[in-house]
Amino acid sequence: MTQPTPIVDFVPARYGKAIPVSAGQTLTIISKEGSQVLDLWALGRDDPMEYMSMEHTRSKNSKVMLSVGDSYVSIRRRPMFTVVEDTSPGIHDTLLCACNSAIYEESGCTEYHRNCSDNFHEALAEIGVQFPFTPGPLNVFMNIPIEEDHTIRRLPPATKPGDYIKLRADMDLVAVISACPQDISVINGAEKTPRDVHYVVEG
Repeated sequence: MTQPTPIVDFVPARYGKAIPVSAGQTLTIISKEGSQVLDLWALGRDDPMEYMSMEHTRSKNSKVMLSVGDSYVSIRRRPMFTVVEDTSPGIHDTLLCACNSAIYEESGCTEYHRNCSDNFHEALAEIGVQFPFTPGPLNVFMNIPIEEDHTIRRLPPATKPGDYIKLRADMDLVAVISACPQDISVINGAEKTPRDVHYVVEG
């Protein structure tokens, strides 16, 4: 049987996109420049209110960062994405919220600043889906170490150009990627420059 042609595409810097991923397909997210982070969500295709939950993922795995073979799970504790490959250092944050307008206001922005929360809702609106709130995202490639005194730090990504993570969908999903617009802190690297997020859907 001929395999479907892989979908190779990108999410423009500062914006978001909703991407259908069917059970058994893989979503590979590539750090082309080595510095861009992204927020990733997943919603069940049949029931969008079954969404990928960082709280339940940490509880289920007893980890704050997952490894190859581990699964990000839904609020019903069912696997949604399983890590099948990760050529990056494996540093992906499950703790921080999606950035929103209030965060940029706290940082001194006096005009509207694009943000991951709005990107999530805009991307879903483009496919006719409304969601009542912004779930906590998986912050792919985001480097947020926990210190001995239980505080956290915000550091540039530890990824190199070309690093990637490959996730297998365990159910029919809508994935949402936001190419994080953060340009105030070093979350997107020392240059503080948001960049496109490249991805491949195949299988």
